[in-house]
Amino acid sequence: MRLVLAAAAALVLAGCSGSSSGAPEKSLDDPAKKAIAMQLVSSAENSTLDWKAQYAYIEDIGDGRGYTAGIIGFCSGTGDMLMVVERYARKRPGNALADFLPALRAVNGSDAHEGLGSAFTGAWKEAAKDSAFRAAQDAERDSAYFDPAVERAEADGLSALGQFIYYDAYVMHGYADAKGTVGFRTIRDQALSAAEPPSRGGDEEAYLNAFLDARVSAIRKEPSHSDTSRVETAQRAFVREGKLQLETPLAWRVYGESFRIDHV
Repeated sequence: MRLVLAAAAALVLAGCSGSSSGAPEKSLDDPAKKAIAMQLVSSAENSTLDWKAQYAYIEDIGDGRGYTAGIIGFCSGTGDMLMVVERYARKRPGNALADFLPALRAVNGSDAHEGLGSAFTGAWKEAAKDSAFRAAQDAERDSAYFDPAVERAEADGLSALGQFIYYDAYVMHGYADAKGTVGFRTIRDQALSAAEPPSRGGDEEAYLNAFLDARVSAIRKEPSHSDTSRVETAQRAFVREGKLQLETPLAWRVYGESFRIDHV
């Protein structure tokens, strides 16, 4: 009887937490929702919805993080680019990028290019033709960013939109504070001081707006990322429209460009 009552209560709670559309709520790791998330991130990171074309992308965008590359902007100065290349080396020992592992370890934590340069960027672009390299990028994205963001958001009682908002913050800011930057952990702490998440009985839209307020403050602390349209004319717009399950169509603007997803 106790198990039956618990199950019934869980169903009631699940029904109450859904969006006004009445559709069953899905996690961001649902394949269709994840595809939307990747397109949303790509619109901000690469000015295109075609995220699968970004495995070969690499350049220094002048943000103090060295080279930025791949499907979510792995950086030579923050360690995640190193993790991608190490993953690839385990799958393809002796690949051309493996030769740059000592240099990647040496520049980690800086914006330096020593030991890298055009030879490295060329090798990165060539490696993107290999499915094992693309898989290494996917795996690092999931283990360092997507999975922990979704797990934390689900624990906070957030819908697919809230899970995406957490994920995008992980991608842009990282989990912890770094020199001159504010990380996801601090952004969430600031949001919690202003509003209660659904897991504590709070209103989701109010909490998400508090989180986005904290994120705007974090963005403005970084001169290289001072444009807040990634929040204000994209994620904030979805909250205002009540798109808690990332229901299509979705229309937004980011960094002066307009995007739309009609269906997945």
